[in-house]
Amino acid sequence: MDYEEKRIGLVENLTKRAILTKPSVIKAMLKVPRHEFLPKGAIESAYIDSPLSIGMGQTISAPHMNAMMCELLDLTEGEKVLEIGTGSGYHAALCAELVAPKHSKNPGHVYTIERHQELANEAEESLINTGYGDAVTVIRGDGTLGYPEEAPYDKILVTASSPKKVPPPLKEQLRDQGILCIPAGSIEWGQDLYIVSKIGKKFEYKKITGVRFVPLIGEWGFPE
Repeated sequence: MDYEEKRIGLVENLTKRAILTKPSVIKAMLKVPRHEFLPKGAIESAYIDSPLSIGMGQTISAPHMNAMMCELLDLTEGEKVLEIGTGSGYHAALCAELVAPKHSKNPGHVYTIERHQELANEAEESLINTGYGDAVTVIRGDGTLGYPEEAPYDKILVTASSPKKVPPPLKEQLRDQGILCIPAGSIEWGQDLYIVSKIGKKFEYKKITGVRFVPLIGEWGFPE
């Protein structure tokens, strides 16, 4: 299978639908090999615009959602990013491509937290194999607590739906003028994607669109 050709086709489709608009995100999605982050049984579906199962009751988001979240966060070179919900590692790789591109004179870094040890191990291996091992640190833990050791963060990305708009630890770990992207809502009913901007000690919330994510599990999330 010609994965590069299929990846180009996917990006062209997302561009025509005006989901992909920023040249930097288009470039990242053209470069990061999504198929390298999938279980063997799902590889042939890598460039279909659909979420896919990666085991442990978790999914890799549909490519249009990856693209949308990257664009909403306005990721730029040199930024420090915290991702909650590593999953396959694909989204962390996209973020790394944007904040720490190869040969960058001012590379940023991505810290990503996964509560399932098996998925964390697999994601770390995929990130190393695809050349993003130096730009991404995978942590096994409760993502709702964030990662205070490296705070504050320029951008925070949450890839599971929170019962509240933002878990308090994540608000505390966001840098002033930073941006956080998070889905929030109920497990059974609707969820919405929010962009949260920190301005001084205040937070501004903007609802983007309805979404469907796996639940955010942890101390400040849903019970396991």
